Amino acid sequence: MRVIAGEFGGRTLVAPDGTTTRPTTDKVRQAVFNSLQSMGVLEGAVVADLFAGSGAVGIEAISRGADHCTFVERDRNALAALRANIATLGLAERTTVHTTDVMAWVPAMRNVDIVFLDPPYDFDGWDALLGLLTGAGMVVAEADGPVEAAPGWTQLRTRRYGRTWVTLLERDDG
Repeated sequence: MRVIAGEFGGRTLVAPDGTTTRPTTDKVRQAVFNSLQSMGVLEGAVVADLFAGSGAVGIEAISRGADHCTFVERDRNALAALRANIATLGLAERTTVHTTDVMAWVPAMRNVDIVFLDPPYDFDGWDALLGLLTGAGMVVAEADGPVEAAPGWTQLRTRRYGRTWVTLLERDDG
């Protein structure tokens, strides 16, 4: 696994041991971030990588111009990989790591431009999670099928990459 492009393009990332996380493939990350860059929403953005795993998605965001990323992860093996990747790339000043459950942490989140969501494929709390994301402007959701827009959100697009579906949601203005 590696950073695809930007400031840290080509740098290798470590992945967590075990089978509790499912890292986002290079192909999916490249497609997602090319799309976000073409929309002009990454430069200077504050992002959150929830269910962060190794942190590859949030690190890719920083590499491509985001100012700061908050990572939320509770799995011990994933946290070890995430912290190793942050240290190796010297990103401590541009990141925050919360060791907690995503659903417990999200109500405290404020003023995040883009939230990346990659929960386990059996996750069934999309409506509840999107309902809690009041401090976010955009969501990039990765799942085993399209994510339906919950009240307050508009689905901008959804794309399939093999088994993975990526849905881009934007908060409704009113």
